[in-house]
Amino acid sequence: MQALKKIISSTLHLFYPHLCNGCNSDVLNKDSLLCIECINNLPHTNYAKFEKNPIEKIFWGRLPIKAAFAEFYFDKESLLQHLIHQLKYKSNTQIGIFLGEMMGNSINNSTLYKNIDALIPLPLFADKERKRGFNQAKVICDGISNTTNIPILNNSIIRQRFTETQTRKHRTERWQNVAESFALNNAQALTGKHILLVDDVITTGATLEACGNIILQIPNTTLSIATLAFASK
Repeated sequence: MQALKKIISSTLHLFYPHLCNGCNSDVLNKDSLLCIECINNLPHTNYAKFEKNPIEKIFWGRLPIKAAFAEFYFDKESLLQHLIHQLKYKSNTQIGIFLGEMMGNSINNSTLYKNIDALIPLPLFADKERKRGFNQAKVICDGISNTTNIPILNNSIIRQRFTETQTRKHRTERWQNVAESFALNNAQALTGKHILLVDDVITTGATLEACGNIILQIPNTTLSIATLAFASK
């Protein structure tokens, strides 16, 4: 019986191989999305453990946040860029959840995020979300919530107008591009809460700043920020 199971398993693996999402290696556990080598090569920042880290400093003088961190460093042509590309453009939501769970573990091991009441994914413009089929920030929040049990308040903030890609814009252009892009949709659900605003990649922080300012209009609300990755250039 065991020999038969092994033959069936080998045959299935031949026609339907389980491959690493990072390097396409077939040497990985059947329930894992990444092989051990790719997991070990993920560039963690460890910023969640420290105050006054580079992500917090982005918002100094711009947005009164309690804490902020990014889980990974982002570099072009890197493993992490490949994984984020799979999430956003190949609809590989499982890798987004997997990476979000890593963020959740960092939150659980940090004293700075012990009193988070709710997660808010940075909203996409409705037409863009319909076209993509999902909001990548919401997928990341799903992973965070899996490991922290912090509830997600989706659609409490809405993106009320389309904005062009921020990729090739400098800081002033980025801020002008996203100004007045967000609006409250359910302020009552956020009143008095410590909110963790979540996005995929942070560069200048202009989009998060614009959304954060709307959240902080709600009485007695505290804001922290978490992103999957930090693109420093």
